[in-house]
Amino acid sequence: MYVLGVDFGGGASKATLMDQNGTVVKTASSEYPTDFGEGGRAEQNPKDWYLAAVRNIREVLAGIDPALIDCLCFDAATHTAVLLGEDGEPVCPSVYWTDTRCLGEKRFLEENYADEIFEKCKHKVDTIWSLPEIMFVKNSFPDTFEKVRRITFAKDYVRGKFTGDFVTDSIEAEGSMLFDYDRRAWDDGLLALAGLTHDMMPKIVSPLDVVGTVGENAARDTGLIVGTKVICGATDTAMEVLAAGAVRPGDATLKLATAGRLCVISEGFYPDRNIVNYSHLKDGLTYPGAATKACASSLRWFRDTFGGDYAEFDEMASGVPIGCDGLVYNPHLMGELTPYADPTMRASFVGFGAQHTKAHFARAVMEGVAMSLLDCKNYITDLGMPLGNRAFVIGGGAKSDLWRQIVADALGITLVVTERNDSSLGACMCAGVAAGYFRDLDDAVARTQKIVGETHPIAENTEKYQKLFQKYKKIGKFLSTLND
Repeated sequence: MYVLGVDFGGGASKATLMDQNGTVVKTASSEYPTDFGEGGRAEQNPKDWYLAAVRNIREVLAGIDPALIDCLCFDAATHTAVLLGEDGEPVCPSVYWTDTRCLGEKRFLEENYADEIFEKCKHKVDTIWSLPEIMFVKNSFPDTFEKVRRITFAKDYVRGKFTGDFVTDSIEAEGSMLFDYDRRAWDDGLLALAGLTHDMMPKIVSPLDVVGTVGENAARDTGLIVGTKVICGATDTAMEVLAAGAVRPGDATLKLATAGRLCVISEGFYPDRNIVNYSHLKDGLTYPGAATKACASSLRWFRDTFGGDYAEFDEMASGVPIGCDGLVYNPHLMGELTPYADPTMRASFVGFGAQHTKAHFARAVMEGVAMSLLDCKNYITDLGMPLGNRAFVIGGGAKSDLWRQIVADALGITLVVTERNDSSLGACMCAGVAAGYFRDLDDAVARTQKIVGETHPIAENTEKYQKLFQKYKKIGKFLSTLND
């Protein structure tokens, strides 16, 4: 017997097939594009997500009797709203959370509703949230917005194509800036700001709730059996935190994915406007943290722009000394979160000369992201969050031995490496609980987590990175003033 977990990340979907003993049997992944363009545009086509899921599910089911699939669970990056028309299909591409075109809407909300929004949502107004993004579509494309009948979110759109349901989970709702954190419900006042009403929003359920079964169309497309059980699922970071095994207060995760995050598992949220607060999949816990906007996406941009592949970058960069012979990268490709909270901030390479090679630039990208994560670390420790000297490392960037060592050295903490820790595994674990394979989430962690290594900081390298960080901060201070 098996369960399936399907994740939708910043640039790719991954499906994982796990058996009833907690062993991963197969995985498959495929990329989809993001449309980057003028004015900070970053859009994705929701239909690409569904097609990627179909491809991946078909691949992992090859040679497997689909009647043996007990449960299916989806997850995706949060705050990616999907605007649905009368026919239940998207009326336009989805504004991805890195899109910065809603600056005007962000400023309007800051000037008029900043305190109310923080009180209700526990988050500061920024371009990353669904509320200003939906307002942007309404204000900029009124003819398109008139066609909107319902609002859903990335994973919920795909799951709805499988089951016909119209629900979302409470963690996803927390990322919309349309949800009252304390009341655990959509907020009519915030909905009205976006031109929405309560009946346009999905019902809010728990991530492990069964919300439907696979229908005929999805079964035909994927090879699954009609009637296969499907649970709601949750956000990708919530799933990664679970998959890494961070289920106790004081546990920490460091994420090297599209965005980078440093989170500390806590028993409450932190009332700070530069901290991102989300509920944990385990009742009573949260995973507040700080974030850098362009982490692995920085290296992907470098790959797509200048050519090469990740293994090549590792090999080249390993021969370059710390500090890249004076070359410094600040990774603000799409603005920055912690500590600047500035969507207009932009990236830079500073200090390069005729002696610098592609290898220097590749390592500078890795080091620049590490510096941004050190900014995050300093911010949360200054707040008094109980970050120890260890963190589970998660995300695609964690596969790089070199990048892990750079980050461990820069932050001065040990990075704990588990055999598997991606979001699709977390989705499998949730599906496994729903299918009865595990007693609860703690049991799922105990039976699936396997620590395979630790990356320890090298003290002399940490000292070198502290000096580089001072240069990085000076450049960041200058970049933050360019749009004043």
